[in-house]
Amino acid sequence: MTKEQIEHSGALMKGDKVYFPNLNGLRFFAAFLVILGHQELMKEYYLGVEPYFLLKNPDSGQLGVILFFVLSGFLITYLLLMEEAKTKTISIKYFYVRRILRIWPLYYFLVLLSFFVLRYIPFFEWPYIDIENAYSPRSLILYLLILPNVILHGMEVVVPYIGHSWSIGVEEQFYIIWPVLMKFVKKKERLLIGVIVTYLLIKFTIPYIQDMTGSYHVYVFSKIWDKFSIDCMAIGGLFAIWHYKKKAIIRYLYSPILNWSIVLFLCAVFFSTFRLPNLNNEFFAILFGVLILNLATNPNPILNLENKVFSFLGKISYGLYMYHILGIVLSVRLLDGFGVYAWGVQTCFSLGITVLISTLSYYGFEQRFIQMKGKFSKILSGDNVHK
Repeated sequence: MTKEQIEHSGALMKGDKVYFPNLNGLRFFAAFLVILGHQELMKEYYLGVEPYFLLKNPDSGQLGVILFFVLSGFLITYLLLMEEAKTKTISIKYFYVRRILRIWPLYYFLVLLSFFVLRYIPFFEWPYIDIENAYSPRSLILYLLILPNVILHGMEVVVPYIGHSWSIGVEEQFYIIWPVLMKFVKKKERLLIGVIVTYLLIKFTIPYIQDMTGSYHVYVFSKIWDKFSIDCMAIGGLFAIWHYKKKAIIRYLYSPILNWSIVLFLCAVFFSTFRLPNLNNEFFAILFGVLILNLATNPNPILNLENKVFSFLGKISYGLYMYHILGIVLSVRLLDGFGVYAWGVQTCFSLGITVLISTLSYYGFEQRFIQMKGKFSKILSGDNVHK
């Protein structure tokens, strides 16, 4: 980046360190949306309580995942651009090592916990689960290969406590090829647009192929591909490139009127049943991209999420996402024993338990791997910036 680019960026950059303000707060809100969505589903699952009584939109949890995807695409693409600018190349090996150190330890811990511990404890049993398929050798192998999305969406098999890790599978599968493409394709903006267009073409073409052929395998692939939202990560990456190159469109996307309109619209969406047919994920990915750009890079953002609470909750957001089903089940089962079903109490108790578990996990388990990432980073970001 040039000196002028750095001076006009909301990101804090010093030497080989990059820190985007407000991203931790956004990570927490993404996790919170997922928790709220699954809280409603688990209440119906365990208690037979009608879901979405207050939070009307059944896609609220999915929107939290989309926000995670856009955040991930934005940050990782930007860091790769910075690494290439500094070193004239991108270390694919180091990229993989960083992903392994951050994602794999907690992912595999929960896979092993679900398959070999929780399934044998009656308190943690789920009703209506096909035990034979859920805990089959095939399921275990696919989870160990980080293909949870194949199990959940392709085979429609729910494995308790880790089914939601399908999104981790999508990210890891996308990031197998992403650093390779970023390294060898020079026209980065065209690359991202190509990813988005290719994804959508396949998404809208597969149903017609399935109708013509009647192939079961095409049908399974279509279900997997429909949730394989790599275009949302590419949308995040596109915003990162626009920021990096200081495209003229940025000043229009910084508009307070535009951003406040998006915030108010999103708030209204969660208490409605609004859904855009066919392009719902992409539509919200663009809205999230505009907000991320404003909050992370605008010197005068519309909101300031930089405080100790949001910074902490964002720091443990991976744990919040991975552990929240366990926290919800503990909350629902424990409060059910006391006859407490109030939405607010259930939600606060679920969040509190999840935060507690995630905090213990972060400081007692995850942090040691995160600290190791610095050895394999040309550009430091996240927690490693503040060392």
